[in-house]
Amino acid sequence: MAKIKSLEELKQLREQFKSKVDLREKGDKMEKMIQIRVAMATCGIAAGARDVMNALVDEVSAQKLDNVVISQTGCMGYCYAEPTVEVTIPGKEPVVFGEVDKEKVKEIIEKYVKNGELLDGIIPVTHKTVDE
Repeated sequence: MAKIKSLEELKQLREQFKSKVDLREKGDKMEKMIQIRVAMATCGIAAGARDVMNALVDEVSAQKLDNVVISQTGCMGYCYAEPTVEVTIPGKEPVVFGEVDKEKVKEIIEKYVKNGELLDGIIPVTHKTVDE
């Protein structure tokens, strides 16, 4: 990180980090928000999940999507498809996307989060619950 040379640079840096932290701390109204979870277990991080998480935060922040909260989670069990991202839109079943990269992040935000349009890369649910 470069040295901060003025008060203005410090204020700009503070605002950048403040907006990124704000995306992760919207806990009061979580059930009404679109929730995006990035699998950040060892396999996910090794496959690039940290870059995916940063790209998601940057994209949501750039588009000023106040109804979206981003968090990290542990292993989702899809190690073969890492990095994985789960998106839950209120009133809908969660959808898990596999092999997500920075380009896929933009597509997920534009097509699925904003327009509800399904796209390639969804990992199908192949299990049944105890109740089924």
